[in-house]
Amino acid sequence: MSSSPLFSMSTMKRDSFVMKTITSNKEFKFNVSNSFDKLPVTSPTLLLTGENSLKWGQNESLLRNRMQCCAVEVKNMPGYPMGKKFELDDVIEAQQFDRETLNAIFEVAKEMENIKKNSPGSQILKGYLMATLFYEPSTRTRLSFESAMKRLGGEVLTTENAREFSSAAKGETLEDTIRTVEGYSDIIVMRHFESGAAKRAAATAGIPIINAGDGPGQHPTQALLDVYTIEREIGKLDGIRVGLVGDLANGRTVRSLAYLLAEYQDVKIYFVSPDVVKMKDDIKKYLTRRGVEWEESGDLMEVASKCDVVYQTRIQRERFGERIDLYEEARGKYIVDENVLKVMQSHAVVMHPLPRLDEITVDVDADPRAAYFRQAKNGLYIRMALLKLLLVGW
Repeated sequence: MSSSPLFSMSTMKRDSFVMKTITSNKEFKFNVSNSFDKLPVTSPTLLLTGENSLKWGQNESLLRNRMQCCAVEVKNMPGYPMGKKFELDDVIEAQQFDRETLNAIFEVAKEMENIKKNSPGSQILKGYLMATLFYEPSTRTRLSFESAMKRLGGEVLTTENAREFSSAAKGETLEDTIRTVEGYSDIIVMRHFESGAAKRAAATAGIPIINAGDGPGQHPTQALLDVYTIEREIGKLDGIRVGLVGDLANGRTVRSLAYLLAEYQDVKIYFVSPDVVKMKDDIKKYLTRRGVEWEESGDLMEVASKCDVVYQTRIQRERFGERIDLYEEARGKYIVDENVLKVMQSHAVVMHPLPRLDEITVDVDADPRAAYFRQAKNGLYIRMALLKLLLVGW
């Protein structure tokens, strides 16, 4: 170490901590034999230089005497220096993200979790305005984006049910709406009922567009929070087995998640769905092209016994149009209940993008493997990270 390098504290416990050098972009993990509380409060050894950061002080020997540290792990971190512009102008589809970018976004999301807990008055996005333009109903996505913006000091302009209550009801084109709204805001978060609408909006707008779901197309921010949740719950992303269950034909969440899982090694995906809502061929072909093993199965119990993640989804009534008969045929065929929990491994988790109807029974909620409400909470941190990166960069 040099005499006074700058470090960023990423985790800190009573018996261990991790420091990352900003200049060398390496992470150092330490085991500490004597705890921090033995240091005098007035010691110059550790000088706070900003939120969650510290500087190695002049009295280096005092720290060595007080805390006998030994570096047990050094790893390179993604190369994103402070102040660098985020490489994406918009967030439209999951294929925009490679593994390195995902890892870096997840690091920012962890920092956002600390901001939520420790700095409710953060002003990172003070002076910025976010417009939420939702043509379809939403609870979690819209509120988590609005909460994320406000927690970072920004302001929100919101349009709920824009399909009915905006000028779209008068026949205004999406392009004209986007051109108007971008004059009022710095970033637009949009949900639309048509697949490809977010891409059209991004082609029109001069400010960032975030796709918050475009019909049966994609939901990239949901996929980001899903992968983030899997990493936090299972502890790894390489070598995992994931069962995607339910409406796979119309489920934009599972489509986007499949794209992101292809970035990791030795992943296997099981598709479990009624015949009328099987996963579409474009996803299967993409996974095959990327070397991801996949398998279709009609046996939820067997799949659940093998998987690290059982990702259940709702059969979406709104995607069936007038074919109520097909909806009734698909609904209720695969349900996660206590019997499914009995065959699942102890470390495995149940996830769901929510809202749920009857596809996960309420008695599952009490099981620690039920991760779907933790999953929804993680959406706040991911969306805080994305807003920060799109508006002010790394």
